[in-house]
Parts: sequence; structure tokens; C-alpha cells
Amino acid sequence: MDGTDKKEAVGVLNAYANRFHGYARRKGFWDCERNKSEMLMLIVSECAEALEALREGDYDGFETEMADIFIRLMDMCGGLGVDLDAAVEKKAKINEAREYKHGKSF
Repeated sequence: MDGTDKKEAVGVLNAYANRFHGYARRKGFWDCERNKSEMLMLIVSECAEALEALREGDYDGFETEMADIFIRLMDMCGGLGVDLDAAVEKKAKINEAREYKHGKSF
């Protein structure tokens, strides 16, 4: 990715976070304070549903569940004010500096 591509990518995750959080707010999911642990577990439940779709050979279902994972994550980050673009860039730099497989066997 050259500098131009990277520049265009900045802010994309936060834009999705704002979009999906706004949708969730309009649908009433943020009418009261949200439990962070519950929100994380709802993301985990979508991961389990994606796994089950794969196990059943349902690739359309798998794609739908992957979208659900992304939407729930974006909503959570938007609601909590996480600067996801900055966090991802920061973590990517850390990962790029790590050794092969981060020193693990898998």
C-alpha cells in the first residue's frame, strides 16, 4: 500500500463505528448504559454462530455472521468512543515488529 492508499484508509473504521452505533442508538440499544462484558459476549456469540454455519457448510450464513461480528464490534467501539483507526494502526506496528508467528508454534 502506498502513502495515497493509506491516507484514504484513515478514518474508515471510525466511520463504520459511527454508522453502526448510530443505527443501534436509533433502534433503542443504547437507551441505557450498556454492559461491556455483555457486549463482548454478544460478539463471541456471533463468532460461535459463524463457526456453526461453517460446520454446516452454509457459506452464506457464515458471511452473514461475519457481518454481524463486524457490526457489533463497530457499534461497541462507536458507543465507547474507541478510536479504532488509531488503535488498529498502533497494533499493526507492534505486530509487524514481532518475530515469526509471534514466537509461538501456531
